[in-house]
Amino acid sequence: MRIAIIGQQDFGKAVLEAFLARGDEVAGVFCKPEKPGEKPDALRAAAEAAGLQVFQLPSLKSPEAEQALRALNADIGIMAYVLQFAPQSFVNIPKHGTIQYHPSLLPKYRGPSSINWPIARGDSETGLTIFRPTDGLDEGPVILQKQCAIGPDETLGDVYFNKLFPLGVSAMLEAADLVVAGKHKEVVQDESLASYEGWFKTEESKINWANHVDQVYNLIRACNPAPGAWCELGGTKVSIYDCRKHPVRTFGAVRGKPGELVQITETSLFINAQGGMIEVLRLKAEGGKKMDAGEYARSTGLKVAGS
Repeated sequence: MRIAIIGQQDFGKAVLEAFLARGDEVAGVFCKPEKPGEKPDALRAAAEAAGLQVFQLPSLKSPEAEQALRALNADIGIMAYVLQFAPQSFVNIPKHGTIQYHPSLLPKYRGPSSINWPIARGDSETGLTIFRPTDGLDEGPVILQKQCAIGPDETLGDVYFNKLFPLGVSAMLEAADLVVAGKHKEVVQDESLASYEGWFKTEESKINWANHVDQVYNLIRACNPAPGAWCELGGTKVSIYDCRKHPVRTFGAVRGKPGELVQITETSLFINAQGGMIEVLRLKAEGGKKMDAGEYARSTGLKVAGS
């Protein structure tokens, strides 16, 4: 098939390479322009290396974008991680329209941080959706969905890179084949089940040690590797990454208040939460680099509460 890819970064690159590897013709690639000082977009670099036409337009709503896509005479448009708004006048141009990837089981977790939220809320399952983009945010009819488990200790990085990323690439190929062959079904999303979540940013990633240890642990997992769940430790803003959860039933009684640093070992720190402790293994102070928590404690002179 003859396709146009609209996307960016590593996921867009992987989708491009998957279509090329099986012999499809990529008529052109659209990706957003880099900001000053930003490193070259991975999709753009891969497309240029393959000798493909690349369009970096500030808006996909412009007549220039529509004219460029129309000139490609594509069978189908493939949206692989797109942050630019693509109007109906753009996505309907290819012969068989356009399909888009979203890393959640729509209509749940619409929005830009759809992998973080289910982990933070302790969900045991998530997945991905290939759907028809509309002018609403992640609201179009569903073509294909794939489910995957969220392990009790899996991080954002585990779920995305080991599951949703590779599953998403193969699902885009599968959905494109179904659509071009006219064998797909489009299922309207049930709005009564819909949820929208915004960006998982600084305020959302702040640790409240008064929460139950399960909630704290889930938040840290949901922010690892980005944006990093954070708190203040010894007067310094610190982002916590790798950690272990120690509920009361497995560690004995918790002594002290939530948020207190109660133990320092050679490799880790123990901080109280409701119903247990979080053993911090790896962290990063603001402006610093990631390091082992025990090493950080020694280098900064951290002391346990009351010492």
